[in-house]
Amino acid sequence: MLTESFIVSTLNPSKQAQTSHSKDLGIHLHEYQPNPSLKSSLKKSSTQPNCLAASASHIFAAQSEKAVVHVYNRELGNQEAIVPFPERIRSLAFAGDTEQDVGVLVLGTEAGGLVLWELATGRTVTTPPTHLEAITHLADSPDANFVLSGSIDSAILLWSVPSLLAFEYESSYSNTRPHFSPLITLSSHRAAITALLFGHSHGKTNIALSASADNTLLVWDPLRGQILHTFLLSSPSLCLALDPADRACYAGYEDGSIQLIDFYKSSGPLQMLRNPALQSTPTQPPYEERWRLPAFSEGQEALCLQTSYDGTSILSGHKNGKVHTWDVGRGRYGNLLAEHDHSVTNLLVLPPTGFPNPKIRHLRLKQVIKPKYESSFATDASGSSGGVPIDYTLTAQFTSNMSLSARHETAERDFEDALCHPSFPTEWLEEGIDAFAAGSSWNQKQGQDYLNDDVDEPNSETGPAMKKLQADNDLLKAQLAEAMARHRATIHENMLLEKQQWKQKEEERIKGERKKRRRLRRVAAAENARTKVMGEVIEGESDEEMNEGGEEEEEEELSSSTDEITDSD
Repeated sequence: MLTESFIVSTLNPSKQAQTSHSKDLGIHLHEYQPNPSLKSSLKKSSTQPNCLAASASHIFAAQSEKAVVHVYNRELGNQEAIVPFPERIRSLAFAGDTEQDVGVLVLGTEAGGLVLWELATGRTVTTPPTHLEAITHLADSPDANFVLSGSIDSAILLWSVPSLLAFEYESSYSNTRPHFSPLITLSSHRAAITALLFGHSHGKTNIALSASADNTLLVWDPLRGQILHTFLLSSPSLCLALDPADRACYAGYEDGSIQLIDFYKSSGPLQMLRNPALQSTPTQPPYEERWRLPAFSEGQEALCLQTSYDGTSILSGHKNGKVHTWDVGRGRYGNLLAEHDHSVTNLLVLPPTGFPNPKIRHLRLKQVIKPKYESSFATDASGSSGGVPIDYTLTAQFTSNMSLSARHETAERDFEDALCHPSFPTEWLEEGIDAFAAGSSWNQKQGQDYLNDDVDEPNSETGPAMKKLQADNDLLKAQLAEAMARHRATIHENMLLEKQQWKQKEEERIKGERKKRRRLRRVAAAENARTKVMGEVIEGESDEEMNEGGEEEEEEELSSSTDEITDSD
């Protein structure tokens, strides 16, 4: 039998000491289908709107007016930990599958920054304050890759979770990095954000919804930052809920009424969100189409909304502590589901249980790892950052043994068996040793069993697969020969270039030596002329013989240098 449950958290505005047992209760787990009833309650909690998140094993509640997050164990039904933070937390979101344990808790701070807390490792990543005011709304995509943050400053930012968690951009609460920045900024609202939602699609055509105190409801394409449609509301919407198939949304108002906003209520084959002719034309939902409570009462503002699993009913939490249901098919109020002593600020509908083939929880988080603000992010002894930190440890429990299944004939099944094997399979090791010993390739030996199904005979050397392999080898040989020829030509060109440069340097050196000797001869001739004038007897060769001898020496030097160049070649 399918069982559907939901979690409710309340806000206790009283500052006095709580002595009553009922006043001490702040989180309640209800069964919705098939028998509506209160299953259990958790103590010591008081949460503002959008300050409750849940995974398959834990509940997280950011306490009002405190820099503390309470962690509750759903399996044990008690409070597991009290986690302090340097500043107050104004919003929470669990980035991950709600039917699994391991994930990332995203927290919006009062200063306008984000904190990402890996629950199984304790690692924290913090962004600088990017909003001008506190982050009051967070919404994560179904694939947990993106997070939307909304603030009192009317801005909405789109963040990439994998980019923020990348190790090369490591950060801690005490040492933030300035390069953390959102992907897209959505700034079409003119007042504080009052509600923020992500669609249910896992593709690139997913949508996002945002409501503001300026009486507008915008439907976005979050990945492109484009407004798909604008709805003009008669009053500010305090909360939103989206149909499971993204066909419509539901808005909750201050008077406790609920309004259906149908995305397909338009003429033409296309819905208004995807029709370019209707995207620029705002739509104003009629005030008379609101679903109203049977009787007016004080403090009946709708603070939170959720749709049931099948989308046939709406659950709403109100300021007077009541939880009501609404019939979507009939378009009217259903009945009173629960009543609490304080304002119902958060309401989470859990995935139903009791399916014949439930989703398997491969990892079980018995206890969350508290944030590690002082962890070291160095990967080596030199203290350089980047890469996986030395002290990075994931603590979780496998729910079952990774058993080996029966061997199938397909290569995919063999690969899966090898992947689950504690080491390399013995058959693979033996085949590898035999291949090395025989001097043959492993692919040639195993191709007949795994890859070449079109071979007529197992040992045939003329089959289509063998011919294809030979053709591929010939092509590779031709490519290798061409590459070697280009390599040899490049080496020859480099040698010629070096030889030419060496000859040029030698010629410059010889010219320098000639100039030096000519200068010496001119000096010697001037000295001989001076001695003759003074009447001294000069012995030796005449100037003409000296010049002829110098020229002969230069010719011999040039000839010898040229011979040296030729010998070097």
